[in-house]
Amino acid sequence: MAHPTSVADLRVAIDRCGYYPDLVAETVESAIAGEQVRAFLVHHEATFDRDELRRHVTVLVLTPSRLVVGHTDDSPPDESSPTPYAISSVETVPLSRIGSIAVSRTVADPDRYRGGQPARDVVVTLGWGAISRVDLEPASCGDPECDADHGYTGTLSADDLSVRVSDAGDGQDAVRQALAFAGALSTATAGARG
Repeated sequence: MAHPTSVADLRVAIDRCGYYPDLVAETVESAIAGEQVRAFLVHHEATFDRDELRRHVTVLVLTPSRLVVGHTDDSPPDESSPTPYAISSVETVPLSRIGSIAVSRTVADPDRYRGGQPARDVVVTLGWGAISRVDLEPASCGDPECDADHGYTGTLSADDLSVRVSDAGDGQDAVRQALAFAGALSTATAGARG
């Protein structure tokens, strides 16, 4: 939900997700620490790792002062545990630290697109400087005959988190919720930096 809401509404969304709801809620609610919940996004992602189903849930919560980012993953039994286990972690980021919010949306039939039509999918990418990635490649001068070493060229990216929500996989309500959450976060961070 992207309008003023409550921890109870967040809990309903976590329960609806159905992925270890007590563990996910306890982890996230402990980090909220009694602050007002202004907006949230709960995203469940299932992937196949060889012949095993692996699940992951991301919970993003906007409070008046922070972005709370929760992740919970499950793991099959391994050498460290004879039974399946889950790892649930949370990070809190002051709104003033959020440096970028990128929203990419895919729409069908762009020639006929009119404002307000639903997107097919949305990717929300957030950066607050915790993770930086450098992509390097050999530099060239453009001369196909040149064999000199021109060093490297590259890009530095700060994308600490990306969440992809699609109509086909998550439903149109989830796509709208992702867009609304990104809008609420953009508004909040503009005020935090301003």
